[in-house]
Amino acid sequence: MSMCARNRGAAGAVVNGWSRDTRGILALDFPCFSFGRYAQDQRPRGKVIDFRCRLGIGAVDICPGDILFGDMDGVVVVPRDMEAEVFTRALQKASGEKRVFTAIKGGMGAQEAWDTYGIL
Repeated sequence: MSMCARNRGAAGAVVNGWSRDTRGILALDFPCFSFGRYAQDQRPRGKVIDFRCRLGIGAVDICPGDILFGDMDGVVVVPRDMEAEVFTRALQKASGEKRVFTAIKGGMGAQEAWDTYGIL
């Protein structure tokens, strides 16, 4: 299913459920985020009912054009109309965290870093 999705232009998958064949998916370099791994085939239960439509996973709505960003810690949805603000603030936060990391690496304690920079 990952290869089918990739062949149709998908850059990755966010699954509202479990996934399997993890090694094969990793070998495809196809990011797949799910509840976890479970070795059961989806064929009898899985079907495409729509695409390019609004959907919800838990309490989160995802709309066409939204940006999904995922890493090993999870997935975040950035609504299209907040893209510029979110990425500007994220870059500011990352820059600040880099300064804090450098200070802590140089021997500054966590409390002093917080007091100095206001972030950790």
